[in-house]
Parts: sequence; C-alpha cells; structure tokens
Amino acid sequence: MAVRQEIKSQLARLLATEDLVVEHKQVTTAQFNVHTRVLILPLWERISNTVYDMLVGHEVGHALFTPDVDWSLDLKVPQQFVNVVEDARIEKLMKRKYLGLAKTFFNGYKELHEKDFFELDGEDITGFNLADRANLHFKVGHFLDLAFLPAEKEIIDMIGRCETFADTKKAAFVLYQHCLDQQKIEHEEKVKNHEQAKMFYDECMENAGVEEPVPFEDDEMSDAWDDAPEVHTVDTLESKLQELVNDNGTENEYIEIPKVDLSKVVISNSEVHDEIDRDWEYQIQKISCNPFTDVDEQYAQFKQDAQKEVSYLVKEFECRKSATAYARAATDRTGVLDTTKLQTYRFNEDLFKKITVLPDGKNHGLVFVLDWSGSMQYVLQDTIKQLYNLMWFCRKVQIPFEVYAFTQDWSREERGNLKSCYERQEGVFMIEDEFNLMNLFTSKVNGKTLDHQMRNVWRIANCFRVATHYAYPMRLILSGTPLNEALVSLHQILPQFQKETGVEKVHCIVLTDGEGNILPYHKEVQRHWEDEPYLGTRNINPNKCFLRDRKLGKVYKFGWAWHQFTDLILENLKDNFPKVNFIGIRVLPSREARSFMKLYGVTEKLEREWKRNKSFTIKNSGYDAYFAMSSTVLAEDAEFEVEEDATKAQIKRAFVKSLKTKKLNKKVLGEFVELVA
Repeated sequence: MAVRQEIKSQLARLLATEDLVVEHKQVTTAQFNVHTRVLILPLWERISNTVYDMLVGHEVGHALFTPDVDWSLDLKVPQQFVNVVEDARIEKLMKRKYLGLAKTFFNGYKELHEKDFFELDGEDITGFNLADRANLHFKVGHFLDLAFLPAEKEIIDMIGRCETFADTKKAAFVLYQHCLDQQKIEHEEKVKNHEQAKMFYDECMENAGVEEPVPFEDDEMSDAWDDAPEVHTVDTLESKLQELVNDNGTENEYIEIPKVDLSKVVISNSEVHDEIDRDWEYQIQKISCNPFTDVDEQYAQFKQDAQKEVSYLVKEFECRKSATAYARAATDRTGVLDTTKLQTYRFNEDLFKKITVLPDGKNHGLVFVLDWSGSMQYVLQDTIKQLYNLMWFCRKVQIPFEVYAFTQDWSREERGNLKSCYERQEGVFMIEDEFNLMNLFTSKVNGKTLDHQMRNVWRIANCFRVATHYAYPMRLILSGTPLNEALVSLHQILPQFQKETGVEKVHCIVLTDGEGNILPYHKEVQRHWEDEPYLGTRNINPNKCFLRDRKLGKVYKFGWAWHQFTDLILENLKDNFPKVNFIGIRVLPSREARSFMKLYGVTEKLEREWKRNKSFTIKNSGYDAYFAMSSTVLAEDAEFEVEEDATKAQIKRAFVKSLKTKKLNKKVLGEFVELVA
C-alpha cells in the first residue's frame, strides 16, 4: 500500500502545480491546511483508484482555490454550509483546469452513489432541506431525480456560478438563511398543528367526562427553530469514507534532511594544521631528531614524479575545453562588405565578412570529501596520491578547491560539552554531535603553505600505513565512517563554496573505501512516567519511511541496503544542485571487486574491465560516475626501475607493473577530466 500512496502523493503535487507536502496519516478524513500547504490523506483501504483519484483531486482543489483566510470573522454561517458551496466551486474549477478530471469525478461519485455512501436508500429526498439537496445535486445529481422550487433553483444557480471565494461566502449565506427560514416556517407549522391537536384532545376529554386526563405530550415542541440547520449528507459521506480507513494501517513516516550549522561542524584549515604542527614540534623536541626525514623525501619524489600525470591532466582538460567551445561556436555576419566577393554580386547574396564567435567557457570549482575512517589505514596514502594529483591539477589550471575529511574523533576530548550542529526535532535525520569535517586543504592558501600542509597529511597517512613508533596527532586518529553525515553537510557547503568562489560549475569528488551507516531519525514518544514527549530516535523502516524534500516537493523511497541509503542522499543532492557533478572514487582490494559490482549489477563488461585495467566505472549509482580502483595497483610504484644486473624476466615484470599503474591512472584521470571539462 505504501508505494501506491506515494504515487497518489505525486498525483497531488502534479495537480497542484506546486511543492505540496503530502502525508498519509492515521486520520479519519482528508484535510488540507491552506496555511502550511500540507495535504493529509487517510490510510484508505478497499477503495478504487477512481475514487482515490477523485478524493485527491478534491483536496488539491482546496489547495489551489481555497484562500488562506479566516472567513468566520465576517460570516456567521456554519462550516457545513460553506463546505457545500465551496466543494461545488473548487470541483468545478478543477474540472475546468484539468479536463480529464471531469470523468474521474463523474465515475467516482457514481461509485459512491451505487454503494449508497449518502445513505439515500428508502429515504424521501423531497423532505431534505435545500442544503442537503444542493450537496447531492452537485455531487451525484446525474444519478438522482431532484426537483427544486423556483426560489430554490435561483440559489442552486447562484452556487453553480461561484467563481471566487467571495462568491462562495455570499452563496453560503443565502443558502443558510433559506434553510433557517424554512426550518422556522416548518417549526411554526408544527406548533400550530400541535396546538390544534391539543385543543381537540382537551375537548374530547371534557366531553368524555374524564376528570384527570393524561397530560397531552408536548415535549417535542421545544424551540428547535433556534438551532442551526444541519447538512446530513455531508456528515453521512464523511462517516462512510471513515469506514474505509484502516485504523491499524502502517502510518508513513516522512523524514527530512536537517540544516547543518557549518560553524559547529567544519574544523578550519588553519586549526587543523596548527594542531598537527604543534603536535609534531613537541614530538621532535622530545626525541631530539626528525623522524620524518625519509617520509619527506618520499613525498618530494612523488611530487616530482606526479608532474607527468598532472601535465597529462592539464593537457586533456584544455583539449576538451577547446573542443567543447569549438562545438558551440557560432558564425555570424559582421555587416561589413567582403570586397573579395563583390564580383559575384549577380549570383551570390552572401557578400558580408563573417566572424566566428567562441562562447566563454564555464569556470570550475572542486569540493573533495575524503574518507578518514579506520578501514582506510592501509589505503589512505594511495588514496592521498590520487587526491594530490587532482589538487596539483587544480593549481595548474587555477581551479579553486576545498578538501574535507570526515571524522568522529576530532572532538573526543570535548564530548561532554559538545552542542548539536542542527535543530533537533521530530522527523529529521540525527547527526552525531561528534561528527566533524576537517578542512585539510584549500586553494585559498599560497603555494608554500599548501605544500607544507600536503607534506603534513602525507606524514600522517604514512604513520597509519606502516604503524610507526612515533605517534600521529591524536585528534586526527582514524574514526568511524560518517559518510552520509558529510553528504548531508554538502547542502550547506556547496552553495557556500559557489558563493565564495563565484564558480559556475562545481564538481564534488568523494574518495572512500566503503559505505557509511544509515542515519536514524528523530521521533517523539510519550512515556507514561513523563508529562512531556521524549525526543528519541528510530531506525529507517523502508516499508513506511520516506525522505521528503519540502523545497523540491519531492518524496524518495528508501531501500534496505547501506549503499542504497547513500545513493538516495546523493539523488536528493543532485536534484537540489543540478549543476554539480558528483563523482565517487572507491578504493578496494581485488577480493572485494565482485561483491562491490553486485551492489549495482555484475556485468561481463565490468568484469572484463576489472580484469584488464583493475578498475571499472559504475554509472547507475547515486554518483554521476563511480570509479572503482584497485588498492593493490595504486600501491605499486609507477616508475620503471630495475637493477643493473636484472634478468629479462625481471625487466619484463617491472615494465608490466609500471605500465599497469600508469594505465590505471591515465584511464581514471581521463574519465575524470571528461566529466569536469
């Protein structure tokens, strides 16, 4: 039933042509709040699609045409009478706006009439007041023989002509006054008949000589005409529809992405590296030597060797940019005569000089999200190599960039005093207070500072890989995998980055080796020993939970697997930022390649690609492109080096090993450039 309900939610949003919030709840009747723009639909069961669509169309009619005003301030008319007129008006306008709905309303009310939802069987409709007959006329009048007196017909026509809510109020007032007058007339007639009957009764008792006659019953002769008339058919239909509601049905939960306060999440670039510098300065003083001499030399050598790949990236980028610009080039006439063509004026009308206009290319910016989890221990340095290649590429082509690493351990010493980075409320994802994003690198710093910071992180990655005897800064210890929390934070990071840099096209690259945990969501529960509701958390149940984006007016269905949750968050990000490319780089050992393929469907093409290149690209994930790269090949040295006395077999193995690494790097980097150029 859940999928069907969300299909109807989409129908409501499409009909309303706005970002309605549609919820399916355990309520007795459909309702629309014209102020909050929330449409709540009951958990209807045993109801046909036609009736469902009709009821949705009716409520959307209120969304489109019923204004957000308190009409009771200037109109002293019971709600039922306004409903009769307003229902007729909004259904007329809906059928006018969507011609196909006329058939839906006709068949829907026909079905309700055949199932006696107005409880008319055995009833004398002519005895109903005008409001009831008007309600029947505009809903099921095609299937009933209804007659109206001339004065009543004028009111019916007045209701049928209503175009605005002001018309509704006037017609409702006239309808109510008519019913009130008729009720008073009927009451006076009953009183008159009652008095005549009482006189006849008293006369009979007197003639019969009864000294103490039984008192004449007159309890029913109260001042009933002072009571407001009622519209019974409105209550009857609502009651019948309530019988279709499943009180024990699964109520949908709608979960939203919280707005993260970046000032409480992001650890600034300077703060991160001040911490690293202080820590290592203390350690170096303690042991009276620099334990990183060899590591720093490795970094310098890698930097030198990487310039070839960086130059390749730059060349590919510039070529693709030029090709794109040329493809969009336009040739226009200048308005200046081309004197070399004047002699052809008798048979050639094109005598003007032409100019080819190349459109300006879009400026780019990159945001990197780096996995700083414990499972990255042995592949972090190889992942850093890919990151550094891309950063040096950005510096070469003057592309602004930011690099964030997600962690849960930066604030381990302050956990008792941590404050939430978002407003905790029911129906939003929970973000752990310990979650942080370390701004490891930024293009805002100068080249010397950036090189120093890159060497810092290279050292840390080496510490994790070789498990050295000297310690890394404890605030930068590898932690859990708050990948999804990082993706949620991109809702604030991306627009801030674009605003600060002024770039038109942003590319977000996520470098990771696994999935993050599925985020729970906040839920209020009433505990019997407490007066106020308790704000707790619940885990996602894909059978009843949906991600809702109020701004987009879109609802997403959760899957059961961890990677499906991440894909859903990415899908929502892409919908919110359609000009951003989301690229994933997944580092994995060979033994996990096939299991990773299974997440998105193993194909012979992917298997061949992995066997040949030790990499493959997935295009059906939440990312625009998801690159899988072998951690083993990445760890291999790309340089072709052999001993002087090496055998032919050793030379061949070294050459193949070097070629394999270069081939992987060029293939992945080439596909990356194709996306960002």
